[in-house]
Amino acid sequence: MTRRVAAIDCGTNSIRLLVADVDPQAGTLVDLDRRMEVVRLGQGVDRTGRLAPEALDRTLDATVRYAGAIDAFGADAVRFVATSASRDAENRDDFVDGVRAILGIEPEVVSGEEEAALSFAGATRELAADGVPGPYLVADIGGGSTELVLGDGSGVRAARSVDVGCVRLTERHFAADPPTRAQVAAAREDAEAAISLAAQTVPLREARTLVGVAGSVTTVAAMALDLPGYDSRAIHRARISADDVRDVTERLLSSTAAERAALPFMHPGRVDVIGAGALLLAALVDRLAAGEVVVSEHDILDGIAWSLAGA
Repeated sequence: MTRRVAAIDCGTNSIRLLVADVDPQAGTLVDLDRRMEVVRLGQGVDRTGRLAPEALDRTLDATVRYAGAIDAFGADAVRFVATSASRDAENRDDFVDGVRAILGIEPEVVSGEEEAALSFAGATRELAADGVPGPYLVADIGGGSTELVLGDGSGVRAARSVDVGCVRLTERHFAADPPTRAQVAAAREDAEAAISLAAQTVPLREARTLVGVAGSVTTVAAMALDLPGYDSRAIHRARISADDVRDVTERLLSSTAAERAALPFMHPGRVDVIGAGALLLAALVDRLAAGEVVVSEHDILDGIAWSLAGA
């Protein structure tokens, strides 16, 4: 039986909405509305431990717009999942109260492990159905955290969330534009330490297919594919070689903000943090000695939608 659901994923850098018709028996998820706004909820959280008032205002304004879309499509179930920035903030109750007042539901500030499981479900459901070989390692590179999840068609085997993401690494290390070699080296060391921490829980080398999700990965893919504009159909299921990941990372880290902003596929909200996101992906590719990364446009949003349909 088809159910119309609305999923909201609120992360450190962006807030995203998916309204979809989901049929668990048929195994289908049909998009009705999929959108994203960069609100930078996690602005300064790594340094202050609190959500900045202006960041909270941007996020709640976007939530009001999403509430209008949910009402217009007549979704009969809504789930709002908040991740890294709101987990870490001392004043997260202000955020929770604001969302509740707008949507009439309690936002779920989920653990890193729950975030990882939702990302895995969203990213791999169709891969397993299409015979792409597992086990899969899903890498969800967010703004404040990165989730690494190992599993196969039967579900998650191991998962770990680590507190490095494109926003955190940028705020911690990239004071110059473009960053200096010393700043890049420090960020790379930070990324590699986080991957080593995750490897204590997740047997990374057991993966046969590396699956990358979220905006940093899809932007790297768009650059590797030399797209004339952002095209989710061209990006979804693209296979990007390890050499291309390294090349794109080097180009992003050596370019200025103005040069990155001029790229035709670059979202304005990613201009300042994409270098750090690409660095994280390159560090992971190198750690796994992976030949390529399979890029998925389906991620935690899709996992949330499937969960609402009981799948």
